[in-house]
Amino acid sequence: MENKDEKKQVPLRLSPKLYAEIAAWAEDDFRSVNGQIEYLLTECVKKRKKGSGKKSDSDD
Repeated sequence: MENKDEKKQVPLRLSPKLYAEIAAWAEDDFRSVNGQIEYLLTECVKKRKKGSGKKSDSDD
């Protein structure tokens, strides 16, 4: 049985240009590329929730 708090692995394809941009941004923020992508996705989801007025039970 899977633990709810376990992180999911998701294969992701990025163009070399986008990867380079994210890698540079991650370095500026002292994060790994993976950490930067997770941070950006989390912030986008929070922003979307705030804009739509919907509340979810998982605010991870």
